[in-house]
Amino acid sequence: MTGSREKTGLKVAKFGGTSLASADQILKVCAIVKSDTERRIIVVSAPGKRSKDDTKVTDMLIACAEAKLAGKTAEPELKTIVDRYAGIQKETGVSPAIVGEIEKDLRSRLEHDQSNRNKFIDCMKAAGEDNCAKLVAEVFKKNGLDAVYVSPKQSGLLLSDEFGNAVVLKESYENLKSLRSNPSVVVFPGFFGYTRSGEVVTFPRGGSDITGAILAAAVKADVYENFTDVDSVFSADPNIVPEAKPITLLTYREMRELSYAGFRVFHDEAVEPVVHAGIPICVKNTGRPDAPGSTVVHERRHEAGTVVGVASSDGFCTVFVDKYLMNREIGFGRRLLQIFEEEGLSYEHAPSGIDNTSVILRERELSAQKESHVVERIKGELHADEVSVEHGLALVMIVGEGMHYSVGVAAKATKALADAGVNIEMMNQGSSEISMMFGVKAVDRKRAVKALYHSFF
Repeated sequence: MTGSREKTGLKVAKFGGTSLASADQILKVCAIVKSDTERRIIVVSAPGKRSKDDTKVTDMLIACAEAKLAGKTAEPELKTIVDRYAGIQKETGVSPAIVGEIEKDLRSRLEHDQSNRNKFIDCMKAAGEDNCAKLVAEVFKKNGLDAVYVSPKQSGLLLSDEFGNAVVLKESYENLKSLRSNPSVVVFPGFFGYTRSGEVVTFPRGGSDITGAILAAAVKADVYENFTDVDSVFSADPNIVPEAKPITLLTYREMRELSYAGFRVFHDEAVEPVVHAGIPICVKNTGRPDAPGSTVVHERRHEAGTVVGVASSDGFCTVFVDKYLMNREIGFGRRLLQIFEEEGLSYEHAPSGIDNTSVILRERELSAQKESHVVERIKGELHADEVSVEHGLALVMIVGEGMHYSVGVAAKATKALADAGVNIEMMNQGSSEISMMFGVKAVDRKRAVKALYHSFF
């Protein structure tokens, strides 16, 4: 969608776990919401880590669920979770009644049917966001905001019945539209919704981003603000390149490519609802809300040859298949990928030559037993001349709308990698021509990122 949108005077703001980890952080969130009357729908995650050695509430809930499934009382785990919320309650000065409500909710969840493990764990995990939203609404009210907790069930956020990996159902958007007319500041829990039969079901981890995007699309918000613990999206991982520049403006397509290849500001799927609705996303820092942040838009002006970011991710392997005259064999590619499908394996990329092809997938999906079975099937069913598996790969990607139709980008990138002594195992340019991907040894990943960054920036 490229046309101008009618302003609604409404912003959806999502706050991540680090923004809600303590009473001090929640009070910062409260001040941010009070500073802009257009921030009327607030999506919250579960409280995150207060320090490096701390534990996220979601992880505490999973441990509690696991204890119960193992036949234990889960009382010690339950007490730890309740104490975490109670600490926030005491420091913010809200009524202790909320802690009793949270404990009652957790005990009720622990008594749910445990015959379906994934369903039970989803029910427990969702308690993190749900109870955080209730507590945050109380803090908002105590600090002068007209705020109300709204549950996904009450508002009609319906998801598929894929526990731990749900997707939104289309009717949710119509159901959620009514949130626009709520006169109060709506505090809405992220990460979960309900199946049509009324069961709690969650998005993949990090799914509060998805909730925020769904709500922004449903109410036709002017902007979807994503508050986290960084000032902006950076042009490279600051842990690898400390001097990496902030990106003030990028497109949805650039964000999607960067998210896939290791940028962890957004959950990969979070962009989709706002892309279709044409709603800008703004990444901002809860600790520095006045900083400009990074804005993601449908399109932007760019210069030819420019790269907006360098991203990377490790944990990949490649299945290499070689067969003489492969290009003449009709249906070879389909039958190869069908083997992966039948073995329950999703692939990431499949670059190919005349007589060979590679299928790249995440190593966590390919156990030693499954690897052996897949190799034997390819050899036996496709009569391949050679099948081998290479582990320990990383994907490094340069991304930028300015790469489209630009000459010399590949030469510049490959020279930078060669000068850094990084061998390229695989190279692939996306059909959109806004990204170029290199497969390198995982041990060379950081060196590759630094080399590409310093070449293009």
